[in-house]
Amino acid sequence: MPQPLPSSTTSHWFPKVLLAAYLIEFVALGISPTDRGTWWAENIPILLIVGALVLLYVRGVRFSNLAYALMSVLIFMHTVGGHYTFEKVPFDWFNNLFGFKRNMYDRVAHFSVGFYAYALIEYLDQRDLIRSRFLSYLLPLCVIGTVAMSYELIEWVYAELAGGDAGAAFLGSQGDIWDAQKDMLADTSGAVFALVLYALFGRGKRE
Repeated sequence: MPQPLPSSTTSHWFPKVLLAAYLIEFVALGISPTDRGTWWAENIPILLIVGALVLLYVRGVRFSNLAYALMSVLIFMHTVGGHYTFEKVPFDWFNNLFGFKRNMYDRVAHFSVGFYAYALIEYLDQRDLIRSRFLSYLLPLCVIGTVAMSYELIEWVYAELAGGDAGAAFLGSQGDIWDAQKDMLADTSGAVFALVLYALFGRGKRE
């Protein structure tokens, strides 16, 4: 039987506040985006993620506040990226801080994709689906890696079909021929980070 999360780690108001903040951001940044076609292409996947999380919540599949906070990072960042296109997001403070010559906003957003590994392993533990600690950590890592690879293929197909500036804006490679591989590395690195967080602060420790 599914085990409910302890009341100390989950709160009914927190995910609702995050949802409200996202809806406000979505509406505000939907006004006069840099490129409407790119805006739709970038926002549709996020709308699907938000819709899935809402549906799961209504059906009783709920996560800890930390899991929701981590998952919201990609949602908020991707919505900003859809407004400006990822290459043009004002991110100079970060790029200058670390001496990057390209806009690294998209790379940071890819890193946040891996944060969903936290919710995945939390779900596995809630329902005691995998008893092996090694496999319970390996599965979310593999899922994130598969999602990362699949999204890069989607970007490639869209860029080929859209062509021109719209395709290039969605692809966001900024002239880097290894951009897809680096994005996938960022995704999986984010997953490793999230799994470390779960090992330290989550419910993953077993007697």
